[in-house]
Amino acid sequence: MRAFGVMDDGGNLTPPAFYKSPAQGAATSTLLAASPLLEGVTGRYFEDNQEAQIVQGDRPGGVAAHALDPVAADRLRECAEAAIRTT
Repeated sequence: MRAFGVMDDGGNLTPPAFYKSPAQGAATSTLLAASPLLEGVTGRYFEDNQEAQIVQGDRPGGVAAHALDPVAADRLRECAEAAIRTT
């Protein structure tokens, strides 16, 4: 924990200001699971209670365009189904 910078030498937690509390971390998942406003919404990425923006490169946050590629999703599904059949 010290190596990650979230604990001091005395064993006290010292998370950086950009770390989320457990409640903040659970908020988006709770919203997606419980909100009638999002009923039937699928295939999208969310962060901080909002739909994630498409980002380019290795920026933190958002969703990469390739993660929304339906052709890549079909290929992944085919590979997963093949792997399941062989186990």
